[in-house]
Amino acid sequence: MHVDIASQTLVLHDGGRPLACYPVSTGVNGPGERDGSGCTPRGWHRVRLAIGAGCPVGTVFRGRRPTGEVYTPELAARFPERDWVLTRILWLTGLEPGRNRGGACDTLRRFIYIHGCPDSEPMGVPRSHGCIRMRNADLFDLFPRVAAGTLVEIRADGDGDA
Repeated sequence: MHVDIASQTLVLHDGGRPLACYPVSTGVNGPGERDGSGCTPRGWHRVRLAIGAGCPVGTVFRGRRPTGEVYTPELAARFPERDWVLTRILWLTGLEPGRNRGGACDTLRRFIYIHGCPDSEPMGVPRSHGCIRMRNADLFDLFPRVAAGTLVEIRADGDGDA
C-alpha cells in the first residue's frame, strides 16, 4: 500500500499494479514522526495488527477494542470529545530505526492506525490527529485484502520520496 499525504490517497498495489485507490484524511498538522506532534509519520511501515474482522460497519473502538457501540449521530452528540475510530483498524509499525521506529518517533507506540471515521468527516483534506482516516465503506472493502505484515509506504510529496 502507498499513502500519499500530498494527494490524500491510499493506493493498494499487487505486484506494482494498482488494484484500488481510496481518498483518505491524514494528520491536520502535516507529515512528521515525533511523538505528540499530531503528524502523520512518513516512510516504510508494516501492518502490525488487523483488528475488527467480523464487526459490523460503524463499530466503535477504544483502546483497539470494540466498545459494543455502533456509531450514530446521536452517539456522537453524547460524546462530542471522542476522536472516533470506527469499523476496522490496521495498526502500523515503523520499519526505519530513528525515523519511524524507536525513541520519540515510534509509529507503533504513537498508535498510528488506518481506521474508519464518521461518514460526515471529509476525505481528501488533512483532519486527523496523525492517523490515516478512511470512509467506513472503503475500509470495509480494503480490510480483507490486507493482512498483518503488509508493507505500507507513507509519502509526503507524491513522488515516491517520503
